[in-house]
Amino acid sequence: MEKATLKVRLISHTPDAEKVIASAAKLCYARADIDTVMDGLTPEKTEQFLEMLSSLGHESPIEHISFTFGIENVSRALLAQITRHRIASFSVQSQRYVAEDGFDFILPPAIEANEQAKALYIETMEELSRRYTALTDLLMEGTEGATADKKKAIEDARFVLPNGCTTKMMVTMNARSLLNFFRLRCCSRAQWEIRELATQMLELVKEICPTVFRYAGPPCVKGGCPEGKMTCGKAKEMKARFLGE
Repeated sequence: MEKATLKVRLISHTPDAEKVIASAAKLCYARADIDTVMDGLTPEKTEQFLEMLSSLGHESPIEHISFTFGIENVSRALLAQITRHRIASFSVQSQRYVAEDGFDFILPPAIEANEQAKALYIETMEELSRRYTALTDLLMEGTEGATADKKKAIEDARFVLPNGCTTKMMVTMNARSLLNFFRLRCCSRAQWEIRELATQMLELVKEICPTVFRYAGPPCVKGGCPEGKMTCGKAKEMKARFLGE
């Protein structure tokens, strides 16, 4: 067992992504047909179409592009949060089929900073790992030890696994869903783990679509904070972080 470090990789994305969006915008606003809709979309013209969409608040054309991420070493607690974003596709490593003997875990920063809390946390994780293995072994007794028997055993033994247990997943979202995801999860009031994940994902997609995601991030980077009395009051810092201002 050991502390795990978040890892995010951009697996794939729509080719010529910004040009695809611009072609959808061109079809909406200009006399174009399917055979010629991509013609004449120079980098400059593409950027103009994207900026026009942004100024109009017309977001449906950006749904035509998507991004697939490989994500490792995140907690089951994060899994519960990210799957609330329903316009997305998820493939998650199963605890019914994959045994979690000696599982790795996420160590929250606040716990890591407190030596007593850290020791108690790690001790708890180690004890849960032992209990998980013991339950699996007990449930395997009297079986033939076949793969199906092991699956049934770990299927029930997993109920003692903690939220801090790590998982892996692949996630696909279209650009519009990603913008919403970043607005909610890059905010300083979001839970720390999913905020770190969202920030790393944003950095990856900005490399592919710099115009689409130019103002992506928490709402305060482009407008006012929607949190009201619960605002963090750090709009200036957020703009510096996400816009480089």
